[in-house]
Amino acid sequence: MKNHLKQLREQNDISQEKMAELLGVSRQTIISIEKGRYNPSLPLAIQIARCFNTIVEEVFLLDDE
Repeated sequence: MKNHLKQLREQNDISQEKMAELLGVSRQTIISIEKGRYNPSLPLAIQIARCFNTIVEEVFLLDDE
């Protein structure tokens, strides 16, 4: 699964550490999601989207999209 987390985070001037804090996860989790090594659970994906006032589909994309 591809994602736009890094771009959204940088556009909003949010560090990986701050993003992790906001979501209640480790910084390593944010790094892994950004690199596509970890797919977040649905509740975490929704929480990420809400941080940017958008929908999950704007943050996460299926590999074929």
